[in-house]
Amino acid sequence: MPQGTIKEYDMEDHNGILLMDDRTEVYFDEHSMHDSSLRYLRIGQRVKFDLTEDYGRKVARRLRHITID
Repeated sequence: MPQGTIKEYDMEDHNGILLMDDRTEVYFDEHSMHDSSLRYLRIGQRVKFDLTEDYGRKVARRLRHITID
């Protein structure tokens, strides 16, 4: 499962960009959060997610916090 860091987040529009560990930028939107239990995001936060393609660009879905067990 891919992991990355929140790079940008617009709290009003509920969308943003995350930076995958390989430095690839991936878009996410409010649907990415509604599909999971994630409610709050902050710049620099680590997340794991499902990676899909939408209209030829990579999109993150089902964002989840990375927890340390």
